[in-house]
Amino acid sequence: MSDITDAATGPVLERDGARATIRLNRPKHLNRLQAEDLDDLVRLFDLIEADPAIRVLVLTGTGRAFSAGYDLNSVAERAVSANEQQSAGSAFEVVVNRLEDLGVPTICRLNGGVYGGSTDLALACDFRIGVDTAEMFMPAARLGLHYYRSGIKRYVTRLGVDNAKKLFLTAQKISAPEMLRIGYLTAMVPVEFLDEEVDKLANILAGNAPQAMRGMKRAINEFARGELDDRAADQRHRDSMRGDEIKEGIKAFAEKRAPRF
Repeated sequence: MSDITDAATGPVLERDGARATIRLNRPKHLNRLQAEDLDDLVRLFDLIEADPAIRVLVLTGTGRAFSAGYDLNSVAERAVSANEQQSAGSAFEVVVNRLEDLGVPTICRLNGGVYGGSTDLALACDFRIGVDTAEMFMPAARLGLHYYRSGIKRYVTRLGVDNAKKLFLTAQKISAPEMLRIGYLTAMVPVEFLDEEVDKLANILAGNAPQAMRGMKRAINEFARGELDDRAADQRHRDSMRGDEIKEGIKAFAEKRAPRF
């Protein structure tokens, strides 16, 4: 997917067969998210969740950056009182957590730098493929902001305690090779190979059994958060053993062909 420079808009939803793409589209402001974009993102996530034909979601940005994060002026304008400050901050947290909990597998196509809250938005995706010129930083400590709890948990469970401390407490910028080394990036590629790498992974995910993936993704995320619903995970396992997906999977394996889920 090539970047298309349009007039600034809210997030754009694009469809291509079993693949959906959400593109952040404020390139002149490095795709900084506005308050109204948060409602748009939740609405788009709901649309994707409700459409069984969509098997994979790609999240990306227009232009030279993925996203500069959530507009701090939007938070400041809404933070008239302590209660409003809480609702302004939690609105972004709700969006990130909703993305993490999407049933379909998600890929963040990091077309450039990722900053502030958008580092957590990308981290909520299942996979992150980035260009080798990407960079990231989390400026909370410089801004006097104690980051929200679920975002810190995501950093710790995905990247480890030491890396989370380095990123949050130093607020220092790191480059793409370091992002790859600490596990923030799933893969790092030159910009000319970005689409090829994303397409390859998206096609693999779109071809696998959707219900099995949905259930395993949920279990993995719950394990990471330390809140696994053992009974529900065991029931999904038992159901899969007598479901249509495993019948097709075994038949396709025997016939030496790709399964059709």
